[in-house]
Amino acid sequence: MRRQHGMMLDDRIVPYLQMASPYHLARLNESWFRLDESLVSAFVERWRPETHTFHMPFGECTIILQDVAYHLGLPINGQYVSGCLTDFPRFIEGGRPPWVWEMFSELPQGADDETVRRYARAYIMMLLSTQLFGDKSGTRLHIRWLPYVTRLEHMGQYSWGSAALSWLYRCMCRVTNRNVVKWPLASRWGGY
Repeated sequence: MRRQHGMMLDDRIVPYLQMASPYHLARLNESWFRLDESLVSAFVERWRPETHTFHMPFGECTIILQDVAYHLGLPINGQYVSGCLTDFPRFIEGGRPPWVWEMFSELPQGADDETVRRYARAYIMMLLSTQLFGDKSGTRLHIRWLPYVTRLEHMGQYSWGSAALSWLYRCMCRVTNRNVVKWPLASRWGGY
């Protein structure tokens, strides 16, 4: 079992990760997501927000949807992913989000199917919030993903690759803004 961000990838949640789409992302070695600050800086310097391309000595290049699908194993066809959370109260139990890192660090032995599903949801939330759509902290869970993980059987119907690519473009455009004083190197994609 592999531990990512304090959470164990237990074999019992693997079928849910496969059904929901992010299994390939979960299998990537944690070191794959380590940030090379000098490489990110070099790419940021060469990013042109007006064309969403990197201006290299040999010409222009960019990251396309097929790159995201190939490297991250995410679906690029399907329904769009929106970060809007219109029915927030439906996903809150007792006034607090039902996701706490400490609660899901390790799946207990003999857990029933509903408990395994909860752990799978928490693990997917961790992957979405830290590996694909990270913020400056690199550790926070954003509640915008709750509607997607509540029904794991429907997650694979969404174009997660498109959402990840648009997040990357958004973050690259934000960090190349000349008014940005300090940009977040702690994030997986260099984004907010």
